[in-house]
Amino acid sequence: MSEKQWPPTDHHLVRAGAAPGPHRIAVLALPGVPPFELGIPSRVFGAVLATDGSPLYEVTVCTADGAPVLSDAGFTVQPAAGPEALAAADTVIVPPTHAMPELGRGGPLPPEVTAAIAGIRPGTRLVSICTGSYVLAAAGLLDGRPATTHWNLAPEFRRAYPRVKVDEEVLFMDDGDVLTSAGVAAGVDLCLHMIRRDHGAAAANRAARMCVVPPWRDGGQAQYIDRPVPEPTVATTTATRAWALEHLGEPLSLNRLAEHARMSLRSFTRRFRDEVGMTPVQWLTAQRLELAKQLLETTDLSIDLVAHRSGFGSANSLRAHMRATFGVSPATYRRTFSPSDSASLSL
Repeated sequence: MSEKQWPPTDHHLVRAGAAPGPHRIAVLALPGVPPFELGIPSRVFGAVLATDGSPLYEVTVCTADGAPVLSDAGFTVQPAAGPEALAAADTVIVPPTHAMPELGRGGPLPPEVTAAIAGIRPGTRLVSICTGSYVLAAAGLLDGRPATTHWNLAPEFRRAYPRVKVDEEVLFMDDGDVLTSAGVAAGVDLCLHMIRRDHGAAAANRAARMCVVPPWRDGGQAQYIDRPVPEPTVATTTATRAWALEHLGEPLSLNRLAEHARMSLRSFTRRFRDEVGMTPVQWLTAQRLELAKQLLETTDLSIDLVAHRSGFGSANSLRAHMRATFGVSPATYRRTFSPSDSASLSL
């Protein structure tokens, strides 16, 4: 699996009441930073507000020495702070840089970057987007840990940092206090995953709606590696997936899904894996777990009814799946993220 089992350690649980004030995020802008990836944390985390309208995250863009940096789009980024923001942060996010080719050969970080990273407090959550993983790896922070990066650069990354357990087949990797994402839009997926981990599925869904992006793509979903778009005449599973989401509480066998898609079972299974990066059974289980989490957070339905409506059939089945995937029971999840405990999830 690509995701560390839930729940996070206590110092990363930032739902309302866990700690005074918003969770502080420092985004380290390095020379050659792509503007899109640099802006992801501010946009996504900035969409999460408490019921009184106050932000649950405080995002600060900083540089290693406080000086402006040139982005890869040709304009200068004026930071709000210097390395002191890294030292004060609860979470540090490192977007990619296209101006440090030496990192692709396993070379050292610039002295000012090394010094800035050395000032990060122990226990701070560390996050990279795309090739920001090179920076964490060069600092020795990924040694012996699972991580991902852009699929196209994975062979180079593996050669440069052999101590890192790189997996280029996933959208993001959650190893508890260190999280890494694949390229570009996978950074959005990772930020939404962090919101979900911190505040629950309902908060992440609201943030996704504000940003007009899909609310959830599983971290284990494959990156889009040399996967051509089907010709218009080629049947796809898109309509069947949309239909299945409306019928998660019903028995959904492979045969029934294939019949809806008007494909043979073999063709449907192959096409589904090509399009989604996982089997239909894996996808269905993930979607049902997502629905169960939302019901646990936003309703007072019994565990039996939650299990029934999300398609697990019985409370025992739901408990087994939640323990296997998240490491907690439905009741524990509800106590953590129910509205009464986390009066923080309204936009």
